Amino acid sequence: MLSYDPPVADYMFLFEELIDLDKYRHLRGFADLDLEVVEAVLSEAGKVAREVMLPLNASADREGCTRHPDGSVTTPSGFREAYRAYTEGGWAGLAAPAQYGGQDFPRTVATAVMEFRGGANQSFDMYTGWGESIAEILMAHGTPEQCETYLTRLITGEWSATMALTEPHCGTDVGLLRTRAVPQADGTYKVTGTKIFNSGGEHDLTDNIIHFVLARIEGDPPGTKGISLFLMPKLLPGEDGAFDRRNTVSCGSIEHKMGLNGSATCVMNYDEATAWLVGERQQGLVGMFKLMNAIRRRTGTMALSVSELATQNAVAYAKERLQGRALSGPKRPEAMADPLIVQPDVRRTLMKLKSFNEGARALLVWSGLIADVVDRAPDKAERAAAAERLALITPVIKAYLSDEGFDNTVIAQQMFGGHGYMAETGVEQLVRDIRMLAIAEGANGVQGVDLVLRKLGHNQGQSAFDLIDEIAAQLAANRTSTPSLSLVDAMARALDDMREATTYLVGLGSRDREAACAGATDYIHLMGLVLVGFMWLRIAEAATRRIDEGRDESGELAAKLMRARFFAERMLPETALRLTRIKASADSVMALEEQWF
Repeated sequence: MLSYDPPVADYMFLFEELIDLDKYRHLRGFADLDLEVVEAVLSEAGKVAREVMLPLNASADREGCTRHPDGSVTTPSGFREAYRAYTEGGWAGLAAPAQYGGQDFPRTVATAVMEFRGGANQSFDMYTGWGESIAEILMAHGTPEQCETYLTRLITGEWSATMALTEPHCGTDVGLLRTRAVPQADGTYKVTGTKIFNSGGEHDLTDNIIHFVLARIEGDPPGTKGISLFLMPKLLPGEDGAFDRRNTVSCGSIEHKMGLNGSATCVMNYDEATAWLVGERQQGLVGMFKLMNAIRRRTGTMALSVSELATQNAVAYAKERLQGRALSGPKRPEAMADPLIVQPDVRRTLMKLKSFNEGARALLVWSGLIADVVDRAPDKAERAAAAERLALITPVIKAYLSDEGFDNTVIAQQMFGGHGYMAETGVEQLVRDIRMLAIAEGANGVQGVDLVLRKLGHNQGQSAFDLIDEIAAQLAANRTSTPSLSLVDAMARALDDMREATTYLVGLGSRDREAACAGATDYIHLMGLVLVGFMWLRIAEAATRRIDEGRDESGELAAKLMRARFFAERMLPETALRLTRIKASADSVMALEEQWF
């Protein structure tokens, strides 16, 4: 079985060094936030992940979910008990408002707990978090009656929720949907249609499942402008108010997938199912986009989760597996062979994994802090500025982290040699499970198009140039605090690449949108590298200060600086390659006639 040690200490370093708590005391949930309490919360969350969720990971993959003739679904053995422990521990609503049963912790804290869940058991994690995320839609767009009925139950995990977007004939282009809604005299709607790829569409973890469904009201215009959002409970309230009447929503089948077998991904059928409109008519995508952006950041967190789990086990295997000799001479002359970790290419691989994971974790904490400002700052201007920044980096977090997380899991598998291809090590399951993240919640190519056309297209890319200026200021600070660190010079070159690429794409996008999008994937990776490098600048600055203060008894801070150096010398130079591709002619992409593909 895979082993897992939730990185509590790494998160505590980030909370202490990346977040100036006094600067954010005005945000809800920050006023009385104490780092000792945070550490206690993370330690307990790590314990639940390691002891409750992790042991079910491999068995859930083997067992999968079972659909019964009546359309009900049974989750893998142990999931119901694990879900009960999850909800009874108060983890379901960790970042939700206390008035609705949440714990009101900042998203920066919830991000860590999310990583622990995903690292321990990605399939189980697919059932969690939806209630709290979808509750945000109700808080923003729901009626008082809807909020009173559903919010607390969703936030505490008493009821679960699911989001129904994709149909058999359309995915990203939701404007093509066919699910229709017919208004009724009592103010409800009858919804008919089919949705696919519906995570947690049916299961036995909660009695009620609240489906949030995109549909078109009969007579409304085609395309995205005619879409509305509906709340559709699995169980409807009876005359006495108890939710005990079955709605006409059913699981037609469970999708047969490459991985995530413990997650019930369902085909859902609605046969004049009763539903209520959420928000204004024809404004369904307004609430949907808020949810999707939150889920996209969660997707990046899940990618890091699996990358971290794969890395930890690859490191352990490389230290234990005796095979061959060090090129510089035997390191364990008393043994028949040296451990794999003495080999340069093995070390290069493991350093790449660890350097990415640590920098990406800091990026997620930083983005969580920005999300906290968006949702919790009392000042409108402060919220708006944070929202602009969050909108810019969200597609990067989703696409770059999920692409790199998958690649990292594959090369972690490589460390096991042939054993990595065998089921008993568990690492082949991770490769199958994580593959979904680059596809779901808007495929990564779509994220690149969104970044280049929408984000850079808005206000001549000013939000990107503002980010570049902020990173430049951090560079200047690091030249004083860490002058010998090669990261500073490497980041200066990478930042120049990002500035040049941004300027080029802003100009090109206004003239030739297709040509600009030919470089979209490269741009999203270029920005991802620079953002992770930005985090390494801040980590290196803090580590250097602590070392100068004599606070590195374990040597971990010096190790951080070595990982920063590796990222600078071995990973950041990729921005130059990405820039070259971005500026290459789009003819080789667009000019070939369709018949020659």
